[in-house]
This record gives sequence, C-alpha cells and structure tokens, in this order.
Amino acid sequence: MTEDSSYSHSSSAEFNAPGYVGVPMAGVQVRLSPEEEILIKSPGQFTGYYKRPDLDADAFTEDGFFRTGDLGERRPDGLLKITGRAKELFKTAKGKYVAPAPIENLLGENPLIETVMVSGVGQPAAYALVVLAEEVRPTTSDPAVRARIERELGALLADVNRQLPDYEQLKMIVIAREPLSIENGLLTPTMKVKRAKVEAAVDAQLAKWYAAKGPVVWA
Repeated sequence: MTEDSSYSHSSSAEFNAPGYVGVPMAGVQVRLSPEEEILIKSPGQFTGYYKRPDLDADAFTEDGFFRTGDLGERRPDGLLKITGRAKELFKTAKGKYVAPAPIENLLGENPLIETVMVSGVGQPAAYALVVLAEEVRPTTSDPAVRARIERELGALLADVNRQLPDYEQLKMIVIAREPLSIENGLLTPTMKVKRAKVEAAVDAQLAKWYAAKGPVVWA
C-alpha cells in the first residue's frame, strides 16, 4: 500500500506458503483487530492525509496502527494471508460479522459455478447467490439436469458449511436467473460484483427464498 510505502511483508526461503504474503519485514508491527482487519505500524508508514484530520481519525488506531482495510489471518510463524476486505463485512441477525470473500472462494472452486456472491445482511443466516457456468446454463430446462445440479450444489453447501463457524454457515444456495454482467450494471468493468446493486436487485425476493425448503433455490 502507498500508505506504508509498500514496506510491510515479504516471503523468504524460510517463510513462504501458497496464498500467503509473507512475514513482517524489519521493524514492522502487525496485529489483527477483533474483526480480523490487518493493522500495521512500520518505519515506512505515512504520517497522515494532507489537511484531512477526519481521514486520519478513521485510518489509525489510538496507538498509531494503520487500518489497512484488508482482512487477514496469521499463522503462528507470522505468515499472513489476506482473506478479504473489511468494507465487505456484514452482520446477520445473529449479530456476528461475516466475511464473504473466503466463503465465496470455497464455493467458486466448483466447476458448476461461474460467479458467486455471499450476502444476508440482517437475515437469520447468510446465503450465496450463484451464476451457473456458461456451458451449464442452456441445459437447465432439462428436469434431469436441474435435479443433478441441485444434488451437487446441495452437497457443496454441506461441505462448505462444515468448514465454517455456525454464525457464517449458509442457509442456501440461490441460482440466479441470469448472469451478472457489466451490461446489466451488476459487475464492474473489472468483473467484480457490485454487492450493493445486487443486494438491492434481489431484496424483494429474499422473503420467498428464506421461506423455501431445501438447500438449493432457483431464483
């Protein structure tokens, strides 16, 4: 990050692992907030935003650690993994924060899924909205294909939920009617999901989805 002059973590021959950004460099202090946001204090750290004390107050903890906005997890040996963005956190009705990115990564490994978004603000549990893979979508009018998709996604949901704490477990996987795209305003030009736009677009259907039985719902 420019705010710490790119002086933070680095891998080495001794400390490295796939998916991790390395261990703290000399003089860098790191800790995680209760929400698992990565907090850093380093010799390369900037002193603040030019004539913006309001931004400074949001950017730093009282003891001078910079709030990176990234979520992470650390191994006992100091290796750091970035797992998502703090701004993407949301609370379910259980009052616990859910970080969607790690759950989306688990679901997105399945070849049936092209795009996935995990949400559930204020709901009893989170849910996943998925777009089926391009080659699968044209076949979903076949009842046998739909039944197979439901079985496979139901098994995927159970497998992912076993890896999550109870407050992050998903109520269901919802299969979107149409792809999220740049043209319909639900993806950015860099193909990232516009979470707020998607949540607003599906808001009227949430009650019906949560009332449905079964782990897989067709939107």
